[in-house]
Amino acid sequence: MRLPLLLIIGLAVSAGASLPAAAISFQTRLEKVEWQVAGDKFECRLSQPITDFGAGEFVRRAGEQATFRLQARERWLGSGSATLLAAAAPWQPGRGDINLGAVSVGSGEVPFNSSQEQAGRLLTGLLEGRSPLVRHRTSLGSESLEVRLLPVRFRKAYEDYLNCTAKLLPVNFDQVRQSNIGFPGGGTELDAMAKARLEIILDFMKADPTVNRIELDGHSDNSGNRLTNRDLSRRRALAVMEYLKAQGVPEERIIMRFHGERYPLVPNNSVANRDKNRRVSVRLDKVPDAPVQPTEQATPAAPPVPATPAATS
Repeated sequence: MRLPLLLIIGLAVSAGASLPAAAISFQTRLEKVEWQVAGDKFECRLSQPITDFGAGEFVRRAGEQATFRLQARERWLGSGSATLLAAAAPWQPGRGDINLGAVSVGSGEVPFNSSQEQAGRLLTGLLEGRSPLVRHRTSLGSESLEVRLLPVRFRKAYEDYLNCTAKLLPVNFDQVRQSNIGFPGGGTELDAMAKARLEIILDFMKADPTVNRIELDGHSDNSGNRLTNRDLSRRRALAVMEYLKAQGVPEERIIMRFHGERYPLVPNNSVANRDKNRRVSVRLDKVPDAPVQPTEQATPAAPPVPATPAATS
């Protein structure tokens, strides 16, 4: 494990507190601090490289709020519970650190992800000149350790980050991969709510062409007889399939099944529950395309062999 460029023994922190002896602190020198913004319609990242450590970054996925995490090139942080703070900058005397609570540290290149609330308070703190600060111990457990980001040149990067987040999709794959299209009225026609849900699915599929299979499972409540319920579930699944096809989804990418009343979401013991059970479950998947098998050259057929005249007696 390489020693960091910035090794501070007994570093004094704000509010008069101090680190224990043999404490290690990672932070980039003030004049070298930079913020980086990257992303697309699925995810936006706002990060600061940390000398000899890795990086600290805010990550916001489509459909979610940001979380804060560290990326470590080496395993500096020990497992356990670290403390996350919005720390007063060294040039802000008299301001105390704000303790944002604990984060659970594990192994790997990304040892932890904060909660969304913690990340939001860290971003607010950066706008106020505070530093995201992780206080923990080394993986050997014998030394205290701090990892600090600095608020230098943050506002311009934050504006670029906000421009990125404005272009995010409304949902991410985990949120859209399983949906229920309801038929609360008991029929087989798609209502406005059902079409709105399907439009969200279609928009995501257009943005992510790796989503190449849709599974539709039609369901009913138990109000009618089994044959009637089975037919209703089929017609509901068919209504969803026809809507998707009309919007350009190839039929060969759609798998349709129907089950009648066999798989209720909730017991069919109330009007509200029966409404929930009248549905089509939609599941999106990313299936690798089958490799194209090379066409073998046909071997020319051998010319027919003349028949040998039969021997006569």
